[in-house]
Amino acid sequence: MAGGISSRMKKPSAVQLNLDAHLIEDADRKTKSMIGVGKDYRPFLDYLLYNARESGYTDIVIVIGEKDNSIKAYYGSKDSDNEFFGLKISYAVQPIPEGRTKPYGTADALWWGLKSRKDWIGKKFTVCNSDNLYSQKALKIMLNSEYPGALIDYNRSALEFDLSRIEKFAITVKNKDGYLIDIIEKPSAEIIQKILIQDGYLGVSMNIFSLDYDLILPILENLEPNPERDEKELPDAVKTLANKIENSVFAFPLSEHVPDLTSKEDIQQVKEYLEKYYYNIKF
Repeated sequence: MAGGISSRMKKPSAVQLNLDAHLIEDADRKTKSMIGVGKDYRPFLDYLLYNARESGYTDIVIVIGEKDNSIKAYYGSKDSDNEFFGLKISYAVQPIPEGRTKPYGTADALWWGLKSRKDWIGKKFTVCNSDNLYSQKALKIMLNSEYPGALIDYNRSALEFDLSRIEKFAITVKNKDGYLIDIIEKPSAEIIQKILIQDGYLGVSMNIFSLDYDLILPILENLEPNPERDEKELPDAVKTLANKIENSVFAFPLSEHVPDLTSKEDIQQVKEYLEKYYYNIKF
C-alpha cells in the first residue's frame, strides 16, 4: 500500500537533520517508499520488493496515489505486467474522494487493489505497508499461512524505537489458541497487564496480513470509516473478519525489528540499517 499522501514525512523536521539535499527533496516530493535511502539512492521500496522476491512472491500490486508518479516512473509505466528483477508489477490507483484532502485509508487502498485483480478471486494474498521493511521471515510466514486470515504479531519489546513511539502502536488481543480477537488502539493498563499475563509479551500489529480474497472483499465493501480518523482502516476490517468467523485470523508471534519510514527523523536511522544489513543485496 503506497497510496497515502505522506503528510507526516512532508512536515518540516522539529530537529536539525544531517541529510543531503537529495533526500530532503525526495521526502518533500515523493511518496515515502520512494525516498532514496539505500546505496546510490536506491529507493526504500526496492528493499521490501527484494525481500518479497527472496521469500517466494512473484506477483505484486502496488496501490499508488493519484498525485504521485514516482513509483510508475521507476518500476514501469504500464498498468500491469511490468517486469522488475523477476517480479511482475502492476498498479492500482487509490483516488482522493471529492471533498477530502487525502485518500480514505488503508482498507480503501486494499479495496482498490483487489478490484484491480479479479483474477485473484478464490486465492489468498499478503498485504502490507510500503514504508515498513518487513523481513523475509515475516513475508514467508504470511505466504505459507494456511489460515483464512493471519497477521504477524510483533513482540513490542523487540522493536527498536523510542518508547514514546512504541506506546502508540496498537496491541493485539488473542484467545488461548493464538487467534486474533481484537486490535486495540490506546489500551488501558488493565488490558496490557492481562495480555502480559496471558501471552508473556505484548504483541503489536505492523499492518502485514495474509487474507482470503473472497472473505475480506465484502468486509471492505461494507466497512464504515473509523470515527476518530474518518478513514477506513485495514485493522478494523481484519477485526471484523476475526469476529465474523471464529478462529479465522491467526496471530504468528515474531520478535524482530521492523524499520519504519514515517517522518524525516527516520531517514538517517533507516539509511544506517540498510547499510548494515543490506549492503550486498543483488537486485
